[in-house]
Amino acid sequence: MDHAARLSSESLLKIRAKHFAPLAGLAALLLAAGAQATEFNQLQPDKSAVTFAYKQMNVPMDGRFNRFSGRIRFDPAKPAAAQAEIAIELASIDTGSAEGNDEVAGKLWFNTKQFPVARFVSTSIKPLGNNRFEVSGNMSIKGRTHVATTPATFRQAGPQGVFEGSFVLKRADYGIGEGMWADFGTVANEVQIKFRLVAATATSKK
Repeated sequence: MDHAARLSSESLLKIRAKHFAPLAGLAALLLAAGAQATEFNQLQPDKSAVTFAYKQMNVPMDGRFNRFSGRIRFDPAKPAAAQAEIAIELASIDTGSAEGNDEVAGKLWFNTKQFPVARFVSTSIKPLGNNRFEVSGNMSIKGRTHVATTPATFRQAGPQGVFEGSFVLKRADYGIGEGMWADFGTVANEVQIKFRLVAATATSKK
């Protein structure tokens, strides 16, 4: 190959490299984005919490539910396609006293023998920006179902996703606290439900 032909070949290689380098970089970015796409779909109840707060005789009270299960499917890249279903074992309630736990398990309150589970099933999840979302769904307690909407936040902590939020539930809508307990001056109608749900990916359950 003479000198002129060698220069021509080198120039052609430089031109090709100049034009194809940006395309190669774009392809690498797309592959990286695909590799980082993560779906959090393994709820971890032992690291999660469902609590509540209300007022009795205008005195702030609180408690928690110790057992719940469910399913979550959340991909940060596709938040509108997310799904959630949470089932709470009502008999696992902890009001802070054994007497209180027995009372709210009875017919006038949760009637846990006939209705052992409260269930929330999402119907829509709308992104609000800055890792905030509006979650709407059907809340079913004691055979009654009403729409519940809650703001929620999401953050990723290593291989886990953490969802947090709260909403107000009106106990009269579900017949929670009937008879002598129906007076809102004794126990307020509004009950604030707070949740912290931790989910891992299918490949990282620990």
